[in-house]
Amino acid sequence: MRRPVALRLHAALATMAVAAATGVVLSMPEAAAAASGATGYATQNGGTTGGAGGQTVRATTGTQIHQALCGRASSSTPITIEVEGTINHGNTTKVSGDSCSTAADKIELKQISNVTIVGVGNGAVFDQLGIHIRESSNIIIQNVTVRNVKKSGSPTSNGGDAIGMESGVRNVWVDHTTLEASGGESEGYDGLFDMKNDTQYVTLSYSTLRNSGRGGLIGSSESDRSNGYVTFHHNLYENIDSRAPLLRGGIAHMYNNHYKSLNESGINSRAGAKAKVDNNYFEDSKDVLGTFYTDQAGSWQVSGNIYDNVTWSEPGEDNNPAGPDPQSNTTVSIPYPYTLDDASCVPEVVSGTAGAGKGLRVSDGNCSPQTPTPGPSDPTPSPTDPTPDPTDPPDPTDPPSGTNLSIGAGSDGTSKAGGTSYGNVRDGDMSTYWSPAGSTGSVSVKWGSATTVSKINIREAAGSEGTIGAYRVVDHGTGAVLASGSGAGVITFPAVSLEKITFQITGASGTPKVAEFETYAG
Repeated sequence: MRRPVALRLHAALATMAVAAATGVVLSMPEAAAAASGATGYATQNGGTTGGAGGQTVRATTGTQIHQALCGRASSSTPITIEVEGTINHGNTTKVSGDSCSTAADKIELKQISNVTIVGVGNGAVFDQLGIHIRESSNIIIQNVTVRNVKKSGSPTSNGGDAIGMESGVRNVWVDHTTLEASGGESEGYDGLFDMKNDTQYVTLSYSTLRNSGRGGLIGSSESDRSNGYVTFHHNLYENIDSRAPLLRGGIAHMYNNHYKSLNESGINSRAGAKAKVDNNYFEDSKDVLGTFYTDQAGSWQVSGNIYDNVTWSEPGEDNNPAGPDPQSNTTVSIPYPYTLDDASCVPEVVSGTAGAGKGLRVSDGNCSPQTPTPGPSDPTPSPTDPTPDPTDPPDPTDPPSGTNLSIGAGSDGTSKAGGTSYGNVRDGDMSTYWSPAGSTGSVSVKWGSATTVSKINIREAAGSEGTIGAYRVVDHGTGAVLASGSGAGVITFPAVSLEKITFQITGASGTPKVAEFETYAG
């Protein structure tokens, strides 16, 4: 069934058209990849860290994005691709390699893992070119605009989806993006954010979806019920006809979203799907929640939502709106921590945080947008957790007591400058050191059997003190982030038994020099 977008779009798009025609792109601050850490269901199933710990490269064309993917040692080698400029059909070609499988008419993330794509500088705009994720895992897309992707007309890309996922996709975090079209199916567009054929553990956060006939779906048909575990929070859905989103089977959690001008229907839970709908603000919309266009019902659990000028249709054979007084008809257990903003402040909070070019601002859970500290943090953060104070790092001259477990252990890493060795960080000699090939990289200490560690001490070589900026400490075996912050020194975390611990440097003021990576049981 087609539900066209009417002429209401034209006035809203007029300003955008002028900007596009003149090549104007609004300036935005330099963005740090995954600055706030993944949230929601993307933190489950081992977590979502993208390209953390790997090489960082810059791309200004689609071809360069594909070249970065194809230039890796393997299809799972971590990489962060910083994108600036307009990516379109004219500068996107297919690139071949053992670590990639790309295409000329889309940004193709196929049969790969451990990748971050983040917009930086003056912004990244994917113009009429969609991003396609297929048979892939651990992907982060952040701070980019994807617009006017068509499935019919010219040029076409990605089946008309701004971002589409299918075929065994796991752990994707899409954050601070702007996904937009210029009409509905009759104008050649499809969905803005689609998931199908066994796509799970996905979070869409702090993003703007607008001016489209279809917001997105989970499941391509009533029988495609292998998808789910998706979180939507602090997003703006504006001037969307339907599918905000459409759920076929599976579980989804929607909280603190602002839905404005949903013209025909909103959250459409059907075919056995379960939706947990918390503290959202629905405004100037119709049929914002229910089962629509099918007799195969879904269900919902509602709490704390505000319905501002929402109209509801009468129930029918293929139409079961949740309103005018929405009540829960199921229960959904959420496995991750989250803090709810009050629904009354959601429009203001979302306005200040959602979309590309917002400086990766996030809510603090108390209705106040915050600019995050640069550098990734715990992938399952609590909004009330204090931000590590970069001006007051632990004293590196006061190491923990006990035995340094690194002495006699093994070591490796992701990059190494010439003339340095991973072994230099565990030799007890402050005159030798390891450096990454650039300003970021990771170094690990490993043992032949499980070893309990609760503290590490990162000691910088003489003359390089203070160079290390943002960091993460990771259990290499599980991918769990044990600690994060800024600056070298003593880092403490809950005791964990592991065989390999990794220190990831994700930001630095120069080339770091790690003289010793000490590890302690207590």
